[in-house]
Amino acid sequence: MRLLLDTHVYLWSVMDDRKLTKAARKLIQDADDVFVSSASIWEASIKAGLGKLDVDVNLLVSEIKASGFSELPVRAVHAALVRDLPDIHRDPFDRLLIAQALSEPLRLVTSDGHLSKYTELVITV
Repeated sequence: MRLLLDTHVYLWSVMDDRKLTKAARKLIQDADDVFVSSASIWEASIKAGLGKLDVDVNLLVSEIKASGFSELPVRAVHAALVRDLPDIHRDPFDRLLIAQALSEPLRLVTSDGHLSKYTELVITV
């Protein structure tokens, strides 16, 4: 299985946060490929700059490779697909992650149950 981690799932993984359940950890560990979107780093960077998130963004970047994950760049096809998504969720970063999951295709691992309304590719943990 090929996974794309939602921003908060990636943060929980890097920070070894207990919010990341054992089942989610096993899912990530057993995956064939795990991706972290550059959009997630962008989101964390914005929130850190606004003081809404206390995180070392450089650590987040380096931990992608150190964790054995792969970076998923934002491609034009991802950005274009956002336009065609139903108006279920307003968060632009979540909408971009959904578009990436649909385009690649990848299973999006998230704790946001609203995202499962987009596609069966969403795994809510």
